[in-house]
Amino acid sequence: MSNSDDSSAGPRRRARPVRLLTAAVFALAGLLFVTSFNTSKGTNIRTDASLLKLSDLIKERSQDNAELEQSTGAARRRVDALADRDDGSTTAQDAKLAALRAASGTEELSGKGLTVTLNDAPPNATARIPNVPEPQPNDLVIHQQDLQAVVNALWQGGAEGIQVMDQRLISTSAVRCVGNTLILQGRVYSPPYKISAVGDPVALKKALAASPALQNYQAYVNAYGLGWKVDEHKALTLPAYSGTVDLHYAKPVATTP
Repeated sequence: MSNSDDSSAGPRRRARPVRLLTAAVFALAGLLFVTSFNTSKGTNIRTDASLLKLSDLIKERSQDNAELEQSTGAARRRVDALADRDDGSTTAQDAKLAALRAASGTEELSGKGLTVTLNDAPPNATARIPNVPEPQPNDLVIHQQDLQAVVNALWQGGAEGIQVMDQRLISTSAVRCVGNTLILQGRVYSPPYKISAVGDPVALKKALAASPALQNYQAYVNAYGLGWKVDEHKALTLPAYSGTVDLHYAKPVATTP
């Protein structure tokens, strides 16, 4: 009898924890549903149209920066006009100031020149000449070093001024790339990249051809079809730089012995 009673009572004793566990699971599920609803506030979290993609946000900020640069440039031109009118300087001093402005890139510049256009290779590009390995992804895109090589060569060729895309370069400008995206003075650009320079076209072309970095780039142009185009201009106008000209630099922190 005792064995029979134990066996009949056993299943009933084990059923109670199972029922409690089931109730706990349902309670937890209910809590998760409530939390999810409060978080989303009744919207579809994955497809909420108010959420911007990162690329959209970058484009929006880039456009904002462009508009701010335009307003800053207009304000600076008004300030410069007032300063020129009321500063009491001599004609010689005004001429010297005008020359400094031209050299700094804050004045519009016109003259003969050329434009270099760089572009990515086709995404399905293959080796175009014998005994060349098939390309890796990095072989098919424009890199920061390529843009810098063009800019450096143009300066070495005697360029009076340089424009990258739609922005004038000044002494504090930095050409930087993230992946194959150009970031220049707070704005973002995608290929094809255009670099224009005012100067003697013959000297500029000679400097481009003499650059070791661009000679290496030309090897990839021939092997995989990277874009390279040079257009000469009898009349070329570069816009004045319209951004801020404030310098930011670091200072060593004074320490006590």
